[in-house]
Amino acid sequence: MWVAGDATHGVKRFLLQLFLWFAVGAYFTRCWLKTGQTLAMQAWRLKIVNQRAELLTLNAAVARYLLASASLVLFGLGFLWALVDSDKLFLHDRLLKNKIIILPNQK
Repeated sequence: MWVAGDATHGVKRFLLQLFLWFAVGAYFTRCWLKTGQTLAMQAWRLKIVNQRAELLTLNAAVARYLLASASLVLFGLGFLWALVDSDKLFLHDRLLKNKIIILPNQK
């Protein structure tokens, strides 16, 4: 905001939203690549892995973020998919053959 000034409407608003979308994407992608977990996923003991139980590749992490973003734009339909999916997977995870696993308690 200090650099761009008022970004409440017009092109500046769009560019700010685009910048924030990229920044959030960088956070999620980095977390999924390095540990398979965001901070919230660590708190809930969840981890995203591919079908071989390995961490996501860069392409898979970026694709997951893009598809999850598209799902949000479409009123969360890809997330609601988990309600009817036999394995309780989000639509983007079903398409990319990823899954969220629950980690065991650490004592």
